[in-house]
This record gives sequence, structure tokens and C-alpha cells, in this order.
Amino acid sequence: MPTITFQPMGIETDASPGTPLLDAARAVGIEIHSPCGGEGTCGKCIVRVLSGEVDSDGAGVLSRSEVADGYVLACRAKALAQDIVIEVPDQAGWEGGKFTDASEDAHLVRKELLPQKWDYDPLAVKWFIEVPEAQLEDGLSDLERLTRAIQRQWGKMDVRVGLPVLRRIAGELRKDDGRVTATLIRDEKRLFVVGIEAGDTTVRHYGIAVDIGTTTLAVQLVYLPLAEVVATRSGYNDQIACGLDVISRINYAKTPERLEELRKRVLNTLNQLVHQVCESHDVQTREVVNAVISGNTTMTHLLLGLNPEYIRLAPYTPTLAEAPFLTAEEVGVDINPESWVCLSPSVGSYVGGDITAGLLCTDLAAGTEDVSLFIDIGTNGEIVVGNEDFLLTCACSAGPAFEGGGIGCGMRASLGAIERVEVDPDTGLPTFSTIGESAPKGICGSGMITLLASLFTTGWLDAAGKLDRTRRCSAISAESRHAAYTLATAEQTGAEPLIITELDIQNIIRAKAAIYSACCLLLEQVGLTFDDLANVYIAGGFGRFLDLEKATVLGLIPDLPAERFHYIGNASLMGSYMVLVSRDFRQRQLDLARRMTYMELNTNPSYMDQYTGALFLPHTDPDRFPSVTQPKQGTNKKN
Repeated sequence: MPTITFQPMGIETDASPGTPLLDAARAVGIEIHSPCGGEGTCGKCIVRVLSGEVDSDGAGVLSRSEVADGYVLACRAKALAQDIVIEVPDQAGWEGGKFTDASEDAHLVRKELLPQKWDYDPLAVKWFIEVPEAQLEDGLSDLERLTRAIQRQWGKMDVRVGLPVLRRIAGELRKDDGRVTATLIRDEKRLFVVGIEAGDTTVRHYGIAVDIGTTTLAVQLVYLPLAEVVATRSGYNDQIACGLDVISRINYAKTPERLEELRKRVLNTLNQLVHQVCESHDVQTREVVNAVISGNTTMTHLLLGLNPEYIRLAPYTPTLAEAPFLTAEEVGVDINPESWVCLSPSVGSYVGGDITAGLLCTDLAAGTEDVSLFIDIGTNGEIVVGNEDFLLTCACSAGPAFEGGGIGCGMRASLGAIERVEVDPDTGLPTFSTIGESAPKGICGSGMITLLASLFTTGWLDAAGKLDRTRRCSAISAESRHAAYTLATAEQTGAEPLIITELDIQNIIRAKAAIYSACCLLLEQVGLTFDDLANVYIAGGFGRFLDLEKATVLGLIPDLPAERFHYIGNASLMGSYMVLVSRDFRQRQLDLARRMTYMELNTNPSYMDQYTGALFLPHTDPDRFPSVTQPKQGTNKKN
């Protein structure tokens, strides 16, 4: 069996012939990022063979000179029956960007999104009970005495007790003369005892609301007696190393070992955040007795270790849409093991529980005649249109461009990211601001939106996404078939210059076209136009920083009065909180999911017509965007 040595770490491992270098590296804890999910298309998992040989296929991705220098794609290079030494380049740029406590305001409960009237009724309650002492003559077991004490207060409901709790009953009943606190979870006819503690511990009662996004995870610790969020933490999904979007992760999960790796990665991120929120308020994880988790269909499958392969294959069938209540121990969440985990229901392969949770924050869940549009902008763009009479939904593949992926100098919205750009109409030179006002390291999605919109309105970028080569501009170079724009010089960055190419611009245009055309198609299906909309709700972390004017210039969102637009931030997390604190919201969520009609864009021929029309700035039909000023024409022509 050959030995693979990874440098500069000096880590050695034995691997069977035919093992991909990517798998061998991850087996010993070495991160080699593969945004395409190991399909060999992104070129990001490049490593160098220092000695020995491998079976490699980097065709179409690596240049001849790179191949000649020994570079291979770790996902496409396999070990042979000989020892090899592999050099792993620095993975800088991937380790940063963790959200800090300062970003908690992005995930706070927004009271204005709650209905004016709602019932506080959490799924899990802690109830103080006094159980009579055991008597020689009554012949009652400890379980029977506990059950009767519960039924005296709750009525003749069927009381269920699992084995882990049953094992603790005898000891807890005798610690404080039968005074105990039972943690109860209710459905219509049954009570489930998921915890028992001696004494009155009703004030130590917590739950967690969770959003599992493709890019980020967010966890809220909720003090259930007051329905109050006491701590929020968020961080990047550790699965990113295996793919930037859901399709790449589905592709990566082709073997049981890789599927299990993805499950462990997301659980590792989730449990780290759970421990952080608990430690911040001196809460023991066992005191967390309920969890509500929302995520897209693929993320839910990967969390549960379910094979996601058939989500992407016709007829696009997930393993489940409405998950049964599972225990925290079954799922792997580090809270009270017997706690129930409520997973938000999905509607289709690409419209998941994050959307059914998010809709709770809108008029779409309020039963009005007004027609509203819901858009969740992320690596997947999910759209819902409807009112009390109908709900139609679809999803489009926007890709990771809005989150910095697929852009040469793109990065997440973290310290050093350029978040806003203005272009001088005469010189074409940029001025920009960065997150944290630090030296620029890259550009995030909101920065790209403002850059392209400003280039377009000043005439330095045409409707097809081509930079103006006819005017003098030191920021524009056209040494090859594709022109490039220097956003920040080496002097400004202190390192390499930040350059945006026309290929990067096309990635943004394709992403915005996917979102806008999906909205158009849904409205067309029900005989409506954008003018018929009373509200447009924009959800998602990216949406929180969206400049409406600039997004309209690009044709990402419809040209409507600003008052019709509503930012609702991380609606998935907000919806999870709502379900956590009220069983009524859970029922509303189930009703919404069951009412929604899912339309598969892959099988609708009209979608491509809509998409093609949106591949221009702002659109091939300028009448759709009457407020967008036509590009100005400069005068500094080249000689």
C-alpha cells in the first residue's frame, strides 16, 4: 500500500491504489477546498506532485505549463502503487470570515415581523409536579405515580416515557420528596416526558432556533418562559470545503463515506455554535430541551445523513418532505438527548424548510387577498408568489456569485471585503468602501452589485456586460479577448491587485437573470405582472445589504416603488424562532407547505425564454425598467 506524504505539513498516510488525493488528505485532517464538489471543474483543489506518480486527469482545467510543473487536481488525481509526496498550497482566504458577535443584529428577532396577535405556546414545557410518596399498600410503581400526578394537572392524556428518562425516575423522585420538574412535549392526545429533574427547575428552560444555510449557519438560544432570544451565533457551514452550492455537495456525497463526512461537518458547525450560545449565558446544554431547525431540502438531507442523489435527478424526488419528530440524540445535536428536534417541512427538491419558515414572517401566511412575492437570494434562489387563495413556488440556481463565489477576487462579506463601489463617469476610476474600513482583500456580492450598476450607468459597461475599450481608462485593460477592470491596485491592497474580468461580470449577470426570470415565470403562470404585487419580500443574508436602486439597474429585482419592498433578513431563522415558541406557528407552517404548488423550472420550456431575455442590463426589454437611466456617453475617446 503506497504512502502519501503531504508537505509542508509532513503528514503521512497509507492509501489504497486508486484513492483520490482529496480523500486521502481529508482522512488525515488536511483541508483542500473543492468548491465544485470534486467534479474537477473549478480548479481550486490544485496540488503539486513533488515525487512519485499519480493517475491524473486535469484536462480542460490545468494549463500545459501547470501539468508540466507537476500540478494536478486533488479530486481527479489518484494514488498508484508507489509512494508519493504532495505539496499542498496555502489555503489562505478560506479560513477567515467567521461572523462575530457584532453581526448578531442580523439575526435578532424582529418584533415587527410577528403577527399582532399570537399565542405563546411552546412545544416543550417544563412543569413542576408533586408526586405522592410510595406507599406499601398502594402497589403503584414510580412510573404510575408520576403518570397520575401529571394527569391530575393535564387531564387523562396518554403519557409516554422513554427508556432514558425511565432510568432516572426512581432517583429524581427521591431527591426532594417527590417534588420534580418534568419536561413535557405535547401533541393533540399525548404527553411525552423527555426529561425529569428533582426540585423546581422551571426557570432553567431553553430552546434553540436554527437556520442551516448552504453557506452559513445561525443558532439562537431562546429563554422559553419569556420567549426571549438571549444569544445568537453564526458561522460558515463547514461543508463549504466540499462544494459551494447544493449541486456540488450532492455530487460530492456519492459514496457513503463522503455522505457521512458531510453530515459530520454540518453537525460540527452546528454543535460549536450551540456550545457558544450556551456558554455565553452559563446555560448547560442539557437545559436546552427543544430545537427547531430550518434548511433547504439538500441541507436537511445532509444533516440527517439521507442520500440526496435523487434530488437532482428527474423526477427530482427527495427522501422526505415532512420529517417526523426526531430526538436530539438521533440527529446528533448536543442538547438534552431526549429533546425533540422539529425540522421545518420542505415543498420540493429545491424549495425547503427555510422557505416555509421564512413565509411565516410575511403576509403570505396572514390570509390576505393582496398578492405578494417572496424572494430568498442565495446560492439557490427560491421564489414564492401568492395570497390566501394560492401559493406557487419554484427555485432557480443562482450559484455562489452573490456570496463571492465564482468571482476571481470574490470573497464573503467579511473583514476587508469591498462592499460598495462608485465609478467616476469621466475617468472610469473606482472609489470603494470595505467592511471594517480595512485594506481591501476582495469583493463581496453587494460590492459587485454596486460596481456593475455604477459601471453601467456611467457608460463604462454596456448592456451585454462588456467593458468600454474605446475610452481612455487606466483601470480597464484589454490584453486578451476578455477585458478586465482593476478595482484596487497592489498599493491599495498591500498585496496583489484586485481585478474583475468580463467573465466575473457574466457570472453576476447569469445569477441575476436566474432570479428575475424565475419571478417572471411564476407571475406569468397565474396571469399576473409585477404591477399586481402589493409586497415584495426579500430574504436572506445577502438581501439585507441589497441596494434597491443598484439591484434595479442590474435587473435583479422588478422596477417597482421602494415602499413595496420589505427586507426581512434571515427569515428562516426568524421562522424557526416562531415555531419554537408557538405550536400555532408550527401548524401554520405545515398548512403553508401543504398549500404550496411547486413548479420545476428544469421541465418548463418558457423558463429559458425568460432567462435569455434577462441576460442583459437591465433587460432586453428596457420598458420593464423605466426608472433606469440609460448609460451616459463619455468624451475621452482614445486617439
